[in-house]
Amino acid sequence: MSIPEHVFGQHPGYRVVVCGIHDFDPAADIVVVPGYEDPHLPVPEEYLEALRVAVERGARVVAVCTGVFALAAGGILNGKAATTHWRHTEQLRVMYPGVDVVENRLFVEDGAILTSAGGGAGIDACLHVVQTDFGATVADGVAKDVVFSSVRGADEPQHRDGITPSRDSLRATREWVIENMGSSITVQRMADHSLLSRRTFIRRFARETGMPPMQWVALQRILGARRLLEASDWSVERIAGATGFGTAANFRTIFRREVGVTPTAYRKLHGPTAEGPHPR
Repeated sequence: MSIPEHVFGQHPGYRVVVCGIHDFDPAADIVVVPGYEDPHLPVPEEYLEALRVAVERGARVVAVCTGVFALAAGGILNGKAATTHWRHTEQLRVMYPGVDVVENRLFVEDGAILTSAGGGAGIDACLHVVQTDFGATVADGVAKDVVFSSVRGADEPQHRDGITPSRDSLRATREWVIENMGSSITVQRMADHSLLSRRTFIRRFARETGMPPMQWVALQRILGARRLLEASDWSVERIAGATGFGTAANFRTIFRREVGVTPTAYRKLHGPTAEGPHPR
């Protein structure tokens, strides 16, 4: 349990309690299920029942790596999307056909259930929870404290083939996009900046980030807007222009669709004077 302890323990908004089957905290707001060595081994019914009760009560559940098998064994993942370490995805699919197994993704969030791949992806998943609870700026700070990059997107792949360029191949172009977020960003402009043909750029970008270029740009714009809402007193109009959304109306529409709340509501929850939730 060292990964969630390390991540959640960096913020005073969380109270981390490590427990076993017999001292399971029934009131926990977030339950983290660690991976275990052999997913074929049966999970004690008492443990499965405790997980089912937590889910029925509305707790969020994070399963790291093979911890997903415990959730599947308890029937918690029936009809839900989930992932695990790439070595175990086929095993998960065979053992639990009712689970919608998503391959080669760092983590998958389906409602209140979040499943992740290996240890590194477990950090991503826990940072995602911090970002959801306290905002992107706080998550960035926790990532720095645990000596990790800012939380990566759920859609990033777990692995790449042997001929895939290194992760840093297009890093300069990605940094350029972030520095020029308020301008008109197109695939062609990114390809020109990287000195690659449009087709080669699209293929290489997808290999490095796990998503098409403009989808990545859209995510960066949302993330940039979240950080400005959290840390600045800029107006919605100014943030819309700075992050490339154009008009305030367009920004409000897209932000609400992607984040689930309006920019104003998000600022009230995660802005400089907001305390945010205090899960345990």
